[in-house]
Amino acid sequence: MRKHWVRWALAALVLMAIAGGVLRAISARKAQQAAVATAAVPTETEVTLNPAEVVRALPRELAQTLPLSGTLRAVDSAVVKARVAGELTGLTVREGDTVMAGQVIARIDPLESTSRLRQAQEQADSAAAQAEVAQRTFDNNKALVDQGFISRTALDTSQSNLNAARSTHRAALAAVEVARKSLSDTVLRSPISGQVAQRLAQPGERIAVDGRVVEVVDLSRIEVEATLAAADSVAVQVGQRATLQIEGSTPGAVPGDRQVGASVVRVNPSAQAGSRSVLVYLRLDSAAGFRQGLFAQGRIDVGRSTALALPLTAVRIDKPAPYVQAVVDGRIVHRPVQTGLRGQVDGQTLVAVTGVPDGALVVAGTVGPLREGTRVKLAAPAAAP
Repeated sequence: MRKHWVRWALAALVLMAIAGGVLRAISARKAQQAAVATAAVPTETEVTLNPAEVVRALPRELAQTLPLSGTLRAVDSAVVKARVAGELTGLTVREGDTVMAGQVIARIDPLESTSRLRQAQEQADSAAAQAEVAQRTFDNNKALVDQGFISRTALDTSQSNLNAARSTHRAALAAVEVARKSLSDTVLRSPISGQVAQRLAQPGERIAVDGRVVEVVDLSRIEVEATLAAADSVAVQVGQRATLQIEGSTPGAVPGDRQVGASVVRVNPSAQAGSRSVLVYLRLDSAAGFRQGLFAQGRIDVGRSTALALPLTAVRIDKPAPYVQAVVDGRIVHRPVQTGLRGQVDGQTLVAVTGVPDGALVVAGTVGPLREGTRVKLAAPAAAP
């Protein structure tokens, strides 16, 4: 009886050990599954945006502008040309020299012109003598006609000879004036005050009539000659303002400070043959320090309008339709927008938009794409020192 009881006790202990192991295994399994489930639940991320990384859609006055480029040229310039042919002498000016209006800058050898003047003067003296002879002959014949010694026909002939002699004398005097003018033209003078831009001939050269000798430019007034497409030129009018950046810098200007204001003063009424472009002329507000031939580029302000606008960089185009990343109730919402006219405000390109309300908070273009629904937090502005 005692042995029987011991066997039953051992069996009970074995069953209890097995049951305990099973319970521990089940508990461990449940704990493992709970840990896996907890790890599988994603943690929601939050993006912090600085004040510089968000912008607001606000009504702005947009300046509608047109890009342009052109070359600086002096308003007043002149090319001194030879009016008579001959050997160039006395050319004393070089590039960069300052000259005054009327200043002698070169001469043509006057020997030939002096000889022509002397020849013309001699011919005029001869014609004057012939006219005097014809006058005396006419006077004598007139007296003889009155006395009846010669016919009226002889008097008419002497009258014709007198008229011809007088005409010959007047022609000779005109030739003297032409020769005197040619002699005066051997002296080359600058027609304007300015600086010598080019010396186009050298002393000792034989210059033909209309041969180019010196180019003089007046840099006190400079304008920009720019080209615009025919379609763009329609919006350009005299008096419109422009901001230009000139190649090179002005004296005393810091590097990069090369912008200057300008005004449209003329618009060519005809398009250029071939390119079909239109020339536009702009007067610089200040010509100090600039040189003819420098390159200029900038924008003409052709109009202004007010519209709800955002920086162009804030409008994203990585989807089929443009959109903005708006911040609504602390989360990112992708809002489709329609864009309109563009304009410049404080050097930044803004674009008119529809599809967002006035005052909407939008992520700036400096921030990359954010998933829609992402939670965002706006950082407080840095305290002033």
